[in-house]
Parts: sequence; structure tokens; C-alpha cells
Amino acid sequence: MPYRENLNRWLVVRLLANMQRVVVARFRTQSDADGYLRVIQRLIPDGKFLVVFDGDTKSKVCKDCR
Repeated sequence: MPYRENLNRWLVVRLLANMQRVVVARFRTQSDADGYLRVIQRLIPDGKFLVVFDGDTKSKVCKDCR
């Protein structure tokens, strides 16, 4: 994982049907991710979003899924 991705370990994820998920944004701190989550839930009230910590250093985020 590149150094820049190691800095931004808090993810805002949109939950989709069939257990699919899309990474919406990455943040350095949990409080920044929580603030963004509150804003995006106001903009898209029907969407399901979640803040998660990316602890798995071996997994790669799908670049095509964004």
C-alpha cells in the first residue's frame, strides 16, 4: 500500500445491494470522516453510508469502483 493511502485509513463507504460497497472518501481522522458522513447523509438521505477503519494493509481498493 502506498504511503499516501496509509495516511488516510478512515473510509466512508456506501452500502449497495447484494453486499456490495463503494469507497466514497478517505480521511486521516475519524472525526473528519464522521463530519463528512453527516453531510453526505443530508445530501443523499436514502443512501446507506458507514464509517470504517481500513486496518487491512494487504487489501487493495478497487480503483474502477469509485
